[in-house]
Amino acid sequence: MTERKQFRAIKGTRDILPPESARWNWFEHTAREVFESYNFGEIRTPIFEETSLFSRSIGAETDVVNKEMYVLEEHGGGDLVNARENVRNCLYVPGNEASARALISFSTELITRVEGGLRAGDVERTDYAQQRFDWFKNAVAHFVSLVERPQEQRVWSDINAYVSTVKSGATMAPIGDSLSLRPEATASVCRAYIEHNMQALPGNQKLYYIGPMFRRERPQKGRYRQFYQIGAEVLGQSDAPAIDAEVLEMLLVFFNRVGLTRTTLFINSIGDKNCRPQYVELLRNELQKVKDRLKEDSQRRIETNPLRVLDSKIPEEKPIIETLPRISDHLCDDCRVHFAKLKEELNRCGIEYKENWRLVRGLDYYTRTTFEVTAEGLGSQNAVCGGGRYDGLVELLGGPPTKGIGFAIGTDRSILSIEESGSAPKLGGLAVYIAWMGQASYPAAVSVARKLRAAGLAVELPPEEMKFKKSLGLADKLGARYAVIIGEDEVASRTFTLKRLADGEQKKLAEAELLEYLESEQRR
Repeated sequence: MTERKQFRAIKGTRDILPPESARWNWFEHTAREVFESYNFGEIRTPIFEETSLFSRSIGAETDVVNKEMYVLEEHGGGDLVNARENVRNCLYVPGNEASARALISFSTELITRVEGGLRAGDVERTDYAQQRFDWFKNAVAHFVSLVERPQEQRVWSDINAYVSTVKSGATMAPIGDSLSLRPEATASVCRAYIEHNMQALPGNQKLYYIGPMFRRERPQKGRYRQFYQIGAEVLGQSDAPAIDAEVLEMLLVFFNRVGLTRTTLFINSIGDKNCRPQYVELLRNELQKVKDRLKEDSQRRIETNPLRVLDSKIPEEKPIIETLPRISDHLCDDCRVHFAKLKEELNRCGIEYKENWRLVRGLDYYTRTTFEVTAEGLGSQNAVCGGGRYDGLVELLGGPPTKGIGFAIGTDRSILSIEESGSAPKLGGLAVYIAWMGQASYPAAVSVARKLRAAGLAVELPPEEMKFKKSLGLADKLGARYAVIIGEDEVASRTFTLKRLADGEQKKLAEAELLEYLESEQRR
């Protein structure tokens, strides 16, 4: 007998079930209320985009792009797929010249078809795709050189060992458009801003989004591979500190509204294109002096992105980092004034904050203001929101010179922090259970249920007749606040028995009185 497979949610994902889903709806609904009170409008972008959008915006050297993105391939046609599979599935016999030449033939055909697809536009031509394709072509050329040697000079052990390189390298040949599930939403918002010519609209464009993001990172407390974010972006021609302050005020108003009160706001300025490059070089030189005391990741970042070393979470590296030059001491006059005015605006609004010189964004388009909000109850990875000013991003993506600032809230971690603080509200729940007995009472039960639901109450109407005791037992198990009892006597007298299940108190009410009473209870 074949054992049935039990399907489960994929690692790093989860199902959000009632009543937890009610809390998520409340959290997202509150965000909409708060953000829209600041004149932000909702934008909904696709959950997948061209891979090059993220590699260009986030950075090809980042862990997000290199290790964590879910990359999809939109095939450019069946012939391309078949050509690649012929390479991967080619039967190779070690030391057999015919099988080696068959692998060369299949590989050459794949190269020819991909090049044709690139010319015809059926295959996406990006720097990233071209680099991968060039690597495969070089691998095939090397394999050909090994096989084409005179028979007496062939080294079959080298040929045999290189077969797997060619086969696995076939997967690097682009056979269509490269798409990726979005690891974040700022790039998508900026793409939409450019595509729809939103810079021509009056004023700053104030946008917010709610939805799932995807990163293949190690799952941990409050972190998932499909995770959810609520974010906001302001795009326009001004970088006034008052804009930054309003964004931060809105964020903290929202956190206060949902009961996420045990939080700390950290702010910093990372300068701009006039002062940050000089600081980065100074930092790189100082890091070279302590390179041997740093871990492998930090050593690599000295060359690729030294600012990211400041954000290291490795305990042994923190004392070293504390001795490094601080960017606040190397800001140009304009950035120093901008940061000072931001703090003035925050003080004017009564917003508490702490300065954190290590709070950086390591990408070139980030400028000046950066910020982060941490919450209690989440361990060492306690950030629930991060953001900053990114005045160069829209231009980097091919749009007009545009100023921008935004943030992203981790919904999963924020709700977890609210729950662990004990401040999560009790939401929803079943208001009324209709216990009907006898087929003659069923039409009245249906009519009352429809009217109560129209008034906004959650109502459970059993589809089949149940014994009285069993029916009330189910009402109690479902957590109903009230039971409306409808039997033949109630139908005859045109009154209904309303029972409050918490204390068993009962009263007889006419239909109009019943509706009025339960509606008033709903409003409390």
